[in-house]
Amino acid sequence: MRRIIFMAQRPRLKYRIRRMLVTGKAYLALSLISMTVVLLLGLGGIVQNVLAASPVQSMKGFAASVSGSFFASLLGMELPHMDKQEEKSPVSASRLASFLVRWMTELNPDDPKSLLALEMPGMDRDSAVLLRPGSGGGGEAPEDHEPGQDLPSDEEDGLNEAPSPESGASPDVSEPSPEPSAAPEKPDASKAPGPGDRQTTEGRKVVFIYHSHNRESWYPELKEGTKDPNSDTVNVTLVGKRMADQLEKRGIGTVHSDKDYASTVKGYNWNYSYKYSLQTVKEAIAENKDLKIFFDIHRDSQRRSKTTATIGGVAYAQVYFIIGHRNPNWEKNEAFANSIHQMLEKKYPGLSRGIWGKTAATGNGEYNQSVSPDSVLIEIGGVDNTLAECYRTADVLAEVIAEIYWERQGAVKADAPAQTK
Repeated sequence: MRRIIFMAQRPRLKYRIRRMLVTGKAYLALSLISMTVVLLLGLGGIVQNVLAASPVQSMKGFAASVSGSFFASLLGMELPHMDKQEEKSPVSASRLASFLVRWMTELNPDDPKSLLALEMPGMDRDSAVLLRPGSGGGGEAPEDHEPGQDLPSDEEDGLNEAPSPESGASPDVSEPSPEPSAAPEKPDASKAPGPGDRQTTEGRKVVFIYHSHNRESWYPELKEGTKDPNSDTVNVTLVGKRMADQLEKRGIGTVHSDKDYASTVKGYNWNYSYKYSLQTVKEAIAENKDLKIFFDIHRDSQRRSKTTATIGGVAYAQVYFIIGHRNPNWEKNEAFANSIHQMLEKKYPGLSRGIWGKTAATGNGEYNQSVSPDSVLIEIGGVDNTLAECYRTADVLAEVIAEIYWERQGAVKADAPAQTK
């Protein structure tokens, strides 16, 4: 009996479906479903942006979690003649699960090394994300190599060769290099403070310069045939001292640390360099309560063609700015680095190679930058640069940093009367 009734109602059911399709109700239903999906995706994106430690974390995780054929299939929708690759499931459950894990934890379950990166410093430390490009070159990320590791060769003929001693580009380390002989933009002498109105921090030490990898050196400054560009005497601490002296000349009280961790730390392990230097920073803060600005100065491991700029006929060591996304307030540190980067772009175009970020899964990820919003790691030059080229860049950085500092102080003084009213 029921079957007879159902068979009798089938024509009515077909008629209702056809009527719904004709009247546009199906279109309305599909539109509502699509809007709901779009809204959910938008809300998910907002939540992800709030929770993510890196602005590119989700896209990197997504790109690493889906196959190449997935992107090929997307292109195939717009390019009908494009060859399609055969694959059972471009977006498999395992790939989506991998993406979700990376999105939520910054760990890549397909790469065992990333699972250990948080607990074993030094693993997967070469990966970086470009936050702000610089006019000093392409998108090559800074490279960090443990002492004793083989360095990449320079593909450009001749550019990996340092200037000969006759050129005068590599001075005796005891003598400072000359000031830059030419620059795109010269300071206005009429605005420079005179002897009686020189700006100073009045004895207060407000800048601290240190070196987590204090033995980083350069081939041109070492004995011929040296394979490991590291030294306990001629190294990046000389550049930090030069920068500190230049800041002092501009009235900014600066403390410099040239501590050699390899000889002072019992059981020294290069992979724990930032742990050692953090202790140095804490000791400096304990001794100087006015310290607000912190610079960890390094030497990059790339070759000459990627670390050298010629400005006004003079060779300079280029700079990278490194920001650690493991620091919960990394945006403030990036803003400080960007103020220096932007002024370099204006006054010395070609000197900066941009601001790069690293997450906890791709390096130390913090770099002691949570101690202050005005803390940044700076890579100056590479293994083939000379000490003179690095000195010139240190002079430029001191000039720019001093200008930013005094501009800030002027803004603080201008706001003070308004706050007291």
